[in-house]
Amino acid sequence: MKKLSALAVLALFAALIAIWFLWWSPGPKPGPHTVIVEEGSSVASVARQLETQGAIPGSATIYRMMARLFGSGDPIQAGEFEIPKGTSGAAVLDQLQHGRPVQRLITVTEGMPSIIVQERLAANPFLTGPAPLPPEGSVLPDSYGYKRGETRAAVVQRMQAAMTRTLDALWAKRKPACPVSTKEETVILASIVEKETGKPSERRMVAGVYCNRLRIGMKLDADPTVIYPITKGKPLGRRILRSELNADTGYNTYRKPGLPAGPIANPGRESIAAVLDPAPTKAIYFVADGTGGHVFAETFAEHRANVEKWFAIRRARGEM
Repeated sequence: MKKLSALAVLALFAALIAIWFLWWSPGPKPGPHTVIVEEGSSVASVARQLETQGAIPGSATIYRMMARLFGSGDPIQAGEFEIPKGTSGAAVLDQLQHGRPVQRLITVTEGMPSIIVQERLAANPFLTGPAPLPPEGSVLPDSYGYKRGETRAAVVQRMQAAMTRTLDALWAKRKPACPVSTKEETVILASIVEKETGKPSERRMVAGVYCNRLRIGMKLDADPTVIYPITKGKPLGRRILRSELNADTGYNTYRKPGLPAGPIANPGRESIAAVLDPAPTKAIYFVADGTGGHVFAETFAEHRANVEKWFAIRRARGEM
């Protein structure tokens, strides 16, 4: 009887050793593997997915037993995980419990029009469902995390919620320097500021010029507003035609004073802030300076001189 008991103990010990070695072995399919863990998932539910993929040694039932015996007992995380080739069953569990989930990002750059936002969402292979066309100016430029398999509409909703929060916060701190009376008007003017300068340091100055023009009833004369109805915000790729400068599209700020019919892009936080707190300036003119920035003027005579300098730069470059 004692002999049988000793053999049973030895058999149990040998089984535990075998399970231990199995725990540290990779699954039958070396990988790499992609594992999607939903919120509220347990080791049991994920083990079935891992077994199907061949990512763990043994069956899901055996893996759950090994996890109880040798694992830390910590909960697994929700998210997407990339399991490297040849990862052991022990390391798989540790990664799901303590590793870093895959962070997928989609980026909306400052001044990106909604048609390109839609195209970028539609081209993303990890999102699902149709790509909505957000109303122009309704999404906040930023980088947004998303889960594999999430709907494109859900991502757009987060982008729009971020714009609403940001606009509300900035509007609450607005200064009275610019004659915009609503948040909608703020976004329209901010979209023009965004498209007119690529230099962050100029945003408040450009906003100051346009605020001055609005105040005195002067036309904004902003080229990007002429282009928007033609391309929906995409690059024109050529010079603006005289017929386009004369066209009454509702957006053409060469035709009449005041703001265009709507935003011409999705402005970033800093351009919105610039409109709500523009630089104190008397300037009402600006023209390119050849370096990517602009030179500003208070009088038409000063502006004409600056324009001549810009034309000279363009002639020297062979652009005229």
